[in-house]
Amino acid sequence: MSRIGKLPIPIPAGVTVEIKAGRATVKGPKGQLTVDFDPDIAVKVEEGQVVVTRPTDNRRHRSLHGLTRALLANAIEGVSQGFVKELEIKGIGYRAKMQGDKIELSIGFSHPVFISAPEGITLEVPEPTKIRVSGIDKQKVGQVAANIRAIRPPDAYHGKGIRYAGEVLRLKPGKAGVTGG
Repeated sequence: MSRIGKLPIPIPAGVTVEIKAGRATVKGPKGQLTVDFDPDIAVKVEEGQVVVTRPTDNRRHRSLHGLTRALLANAIEGVSQGFVKELEIKGIGYRAKMQGDKIELSIGFSHPVFISAPEGITLEVPEPTKIRVSGIDKQKVGQVAANIRAIRPPDAYHGKGIRYAGEVLRLKPGKAGVTGG
């Protein structure tokens, strides 16, 4: 039995879950999400919680069991609380600022880089060296944060660039750190 798949998902107050033929619609105070899942997997709403079960123990059903439960749990958490990813900018002269609904990044290129938020995602710049990506869809929030980080990932020698908040980097020693020769 899947350790993740067998856990029931509690439904918080103010959230409703509707199940219809391989599709779950989750509505909450922050919005609405739909999750498509394999029709072989059984999803039921019982006593204020969502229960996911599988018909057999074959490999395909075992792999879909935990996946379906995780996708539903993320949708329920997203419409009730939302998801946030924070990014930090390190480097002399590197900064971000809001320009209307876009973010303008000055990160060592000869030109500023502009980022606009896709639908359902909110971008904020609380400080010139911090960017906050928030939304109700965990996959979208993570992808937008990864796209922003990919514009200028931290370099291996000085750590300059855009990184996730709390991300630990192992810096390489430069030429001075090499011994022998």
